[in-house]
Amino acid sequence: MNRSFSYWFFIFFGILLFHGNAIAQDEKPLDDLGNVSDAFQENFFEALKQKGIENYELALTALDKAEIATKKQPENLSVIYFERAKNLAKLKRFDEAELNFNKVLETETNNIDVMEALYDLYYVQRNYEAAILLVLKIIPHDEDYKEDLANLYFQTKQYDKAITLLEELDELWGNSLKRDVLKSNIYKRTGNSKKEIESIESKINNDAKSENDYLKLIFLYSNKGDVVKAFELANELLKEFPKSQHAHLALYKFYLDKGSISEAIQSMKTVFKSSKIDSESKYKVLSDFISFVNANPQYEKDLEEVTSLFSEENNSDIFKSIGDYFLNKNKKEQALTFYKKGLEKDQDNFNLIKSALLIQIDLKNYDDASNLSVNALEIFPAQALLYLINGVANNGLNNSELAIENLEIGLDFLLDDPKMEQDFYQQLSIAYQAKGNDKKADFYKKKASELSYSN
Repeated sequence: MNRSFSYWFFIFFGILLFHGNAIAQDEKPLDDLGNVSDAFQENFFEALKQKGIENYELALTALDKAEIATKKQPENLSVIYFERAKNLAKLKRFDEAELNFNKVLETETNNIDVMEALYDLYYVQRNYEAAILLVLKIIPHDEDYKEDLANLYFQTKQYDKAITLLEELDELWGNSLKRDVLKSNIYKRTGNSKKEIESIESKINNDAKSENDYLKLIFLYSNKGDVVKAFELANELLKEFPKSQHAHLALYKFYLDKGSISEAIQSMKTVFKSSKIDSESKYKVLSDFISFVNANPQYEKDLEEVTSLFSEENNSDIFKSIGDYFLNKNKKEQALTFYKKGLEKDQDNFNLIKSALLIQIDLKNYDDASNLSVNALEIFPAQALLYLINGVANNGLNNSELAIENLEIGLDFLLDDPKMEQDFYQQLSIAYQAKGNDKKADFYKKKASELSYSN
């Protein structure tokens, strides 16, 4: 795989890949130095040393001295120009680097190392037109660069040429995920989903079937609003690939929309049990089912059943979503159960901690709220809300001393929140009242009422 094509492809997925052959090329000079003087060798290898430690300016100085020592021998001058170009490129002096690369090519027209280095230079500068002309010269030496050429056509909006070349390469080399991604990107950019569908269907009809092709077609037909065709394809996918788990990412939705709930649940179970399907996709399926159950609460038991399949997942957001669903239905015990499951997966999740604590206080589970808030304060020692909840819990447990201690600490972390400040004063008033200190209790009660009046 060549540099620019792989560069484009992995940037498309948010990954930058460095190639060993590119690094190796940067480290080695042209091999044949010919008959050279001691002065040339000394300065040339000094240049290599300086480049190796990224002292590119010093490397250029050494190369200037080496050039003088070449006594204009063409083969040695080519080595100088090549090394000088690479150092100039490192310094982003691109015009000078290009000039020196071309000096080599004037005498060594087919030098593939130099052409590849110049191609990289053009690509970094996004000089795609110049890169195309150069790649056309490289291809007779290395046909892998045809993929680069297709990408360059894409970059220069020559979409027809890119598609034609990509299809030729599929014929020559077989299907490729990278080329499929590039073709898909072209169709998206041109808005030609019809052509993309025809291209994928042609592959399927020619027995070049793949699970991924079916999934792409299902997605494309779904986007077009052709649900019937998408459903047909999902079933066809299962016939061609009976063990396909990804097919159920499409089928569950169709079954839900059709009201075939038992089939939908079975498809969801397949998704949730799958080790091949990523957590984000599973979360999307679950979110859809939560929305469905919200409108059809008779299926709540099924929701609890399918979520039990997430026991091996580490995505605490799944349990947060289910907990939120039950909380919105005012089913606090069930909500708390799922918030706790989420905390088993991610004990540092503040939103889960907060949700669980508020329900525990509401249900008067003061022991649990006290323990959870103490543990949470070890992770979030500057969260005023945690001190407040701990104070409420200790007041509920008649531990007024602990309540006062934590409430007074929490006030120091409170920032511009009059409502929470009022809650602190009310809890401090309750704690001091429990201690029999009426003066302090009245003091904080008054402070709370003043805030209430001012708000």
